[in-house]
Amino acid sequence: MGFARSVRTCLAKYFTFSGRASRPEYWWFVLFLLLGNAVTAAVDLALFGGTRNVTASGISVQSNGPLAAAFALGTLIPGLSAGWRRMHDTGRSGLFMIYPLIVMVGMGSFAGLVDGLDVSAGNEAAQTLAGFVGVVMIVAALVLLISPLLVIWWLSRPSEPGPNKYGPNPQEVLQ
Repeated sequence: MGFARSVRTCLAKYFTFSGRASRPEYWWFVLFLLLGNAVTAAVDLALFGGTRNVTASGISVQSNGPLAAAFALGTLIPGLSAGWRRMHDTGRSGLFMIYPLIVMVGMGSFAGLVDGLDVSAGNEAAQTLAGFVGVVMIVAALVLLISPLLVIWWLSRPSEPGPNKYGPNPQEVLQ
């Protein structure tokens, strides 16, 4: 499957979270999303300008214009659905796509819970709880760093041969 066919397929399956997506279909669509974001950001920068930040490493230009935002919002669902179908193609549930988000929500919930407790008291129990909270947050931060890499690795795995519980192999259907 080539670039244009992949983009057409993924946009045609805008809200389709069932079935399977082959590796070429998914990764060509990811390339389209990257190129589309770069082009719309450049057009936004040319039309609307941007903010320039002078840092020690040089000048960075940021453009958060309406075209880039519209493109990102318009392609959010098809990007997620293509990844969801890609996970199905490797034999995994599409929920694996949102592991990093689950980790972030868990960390935020735990931090909110701990914030409600008084761990700043000077007693020994509060100090022990603060140490435990620190260890849990460090482990959660490591999981948060690893989880996107794990998702990318799963997305790059070969298709499960033959049909699986999510449908027929898209490569075999095309032949």
